[in-house]
Amino acid sequence: MTGRVLVGYDRLLDTIGTEAERMTGSAAGADPEFDVPGCPGLTLGETVRHVGSMYRMVLAWLRTGERPSTWQREPDEGQPVEEYLLSGMRAVVDHLSAYDPEEGCTTWWPEHQAYGFWYRRLAHETTVHRFDVQGAAGLEPDRVPDDIALDGVDEILHLWFTHRLAALGVSGTRHGRIKVRSGGRAWLARATPTGAAAWRVEADDEPADGTITALPHDMYVWLWGRIPPHTQALTRAGSDDAIAQLWALLRLATR
Repeated sequence: MTGRVLVGYDRLLDTIGTEAERMTGSAAGADPEFDVPGCPGLTLGETVRHVGSMYRMVLAWLRTGERPSTWQREPDEGQPVEEYLLSGMRAVVDHLSAYDPEEGCTTWWPEHQAYGFWYRRLAHETTVHRFDVQGAAGLEPDRVPDDIALDGVDEILHLWFTHRLAALGVSGTRHGRIKVRSGGRAWLARATPTGAAAWRVEADDEPADGTITALPHDMYVWLWGRIPPHTQALTRAGSDDAIAQLWALLRLATR
């Protein structure tokens, strides 16, 4: 099952709260118009508001069983955006914690139709945007713990590179197979003119056109486009074109 997480669901649920509080603490007192590094056009304040809105969208989805078309997308009049985010986080975490993560519910990924999908998705959405807010505030972003980062690498390759690109009807322009190695784990990401897919592999059991290797935090933020494509935090081997294609396709999948 490609939706199987690499960490415990309790750990993911805790991560939502921890990262949301870290995000709002970093945003407090900072100019909301500060730009988010690496995300042209996105500001600190817009990022915090987006996460608060996302929590409310997911909560509406969970309560109705259907993708919502309306929910509270902005803070109440006079409500600080940080409180808007935190109140949304508490509400959705309270709701999720009342259900077994293996219990079925609707999601936007056919391969993971269970509450655990939302545990994982919100944990990583919050973590990535906490990184954004800290960078926008002029802080040195906290490193993502290894276990969360590795689960996030797994999520972005299965959910975004494999599922999301297919849903968008986007494929590669050439055949390329990239091995992604981090924290003692490995994945193979394949792109072709007819589609893209990724799966877990043993470190050396399948051939690839190129290999990228990095520490878990660095691989996580690289795949999410939060550090430059040619950062020295990654070690590359093999085809630069195939690696560049992986990077470009992920930017389309996650925008």
